[in-house]
Amino acid sequence: MARISWTSQALDDIESICEFIARDAPRYGQVFASRVFDAVEKLQTFPLLGRAVPETAQEDIREIILGNYRIIYRIIGEEVQILTVHHSARLLDESRLFNSS
Repeated sequence: MARISWTSQALDDIESICEFIARDAPRYGQVFASRVFDAVEKLQTFPLLGRAVPETAQEDIREIILGNYRIIYRIIGEEVQILTVHHSARLLDESRLFNSS
């Protein structure tokens, strides 16, 4: 079973997204956060669940699509590191993937 870790970038992303959603619908901000954490939990058992991120062409950088958002993660041995949660309509800045901590 893989261990899940979160970068500060990914946690900041979720917080920002939830705050944005909560402006119009506070309950849905909480629902979104729950859905993200539920989706990520599946990666403990199935770390290869997501597809490789097309922009990187690296098999260890993968993503799960959740509605309009991309949950992007990296597989490092027995660890799944959540790198960012990114709106799919925006261009992906690859520096968000490789400068995460």
